[in-house]
Amino acid sequence: ASFRVQDQLKNVQHVYATAHAFAAISADGTVVTWGDPSRGGDSTAVREQLRNIQEIHTTAFAFAAILANGSVVTWGSAICGGDSTAVQAQLRNVQQIHATKGAFAAILGDGTVVTWGNPNCGGDSSTVQAQIPYI
Repeated sequence: ASFRVQDQLKNVQHVYATAHAFAAISADGTVVTWGDPSRGGDSTAVREQLRNIQEIHTTAFAFAAILANGSVVTWGSAICGGDSTAVQAQLRNVQQIHATKGAFAAILGDGTVVTWGNPNCGGDSSTVQAQIPYI
């Protein structure tokens, strides 16, 4: 519940939500999360990486944060995009992120697109990667 993090909710600039959790960005670029731990409410595993956040995007059960250096940090339900390990090396110079209920798509600085999350929700673009135009 938010009362567990209430003392950390100072100078909040933005609040983002999944279906079961919230993430708040403070003025200093740090993030505070609460709600269902398995659906984004617990960011403990990536807490040290959550610095200099530019923006956060959500699926139904996961968060993806773009950092100032263009990299991405994810947490929440792995199947819904909370685990970007398989594409982490590609997530550099990220300009934008868009989401479905279970997957993320990142547009990189060179116009290429990287996807991850539930394949049934668009998280696997490997079969159409060659058809995706440079944006």
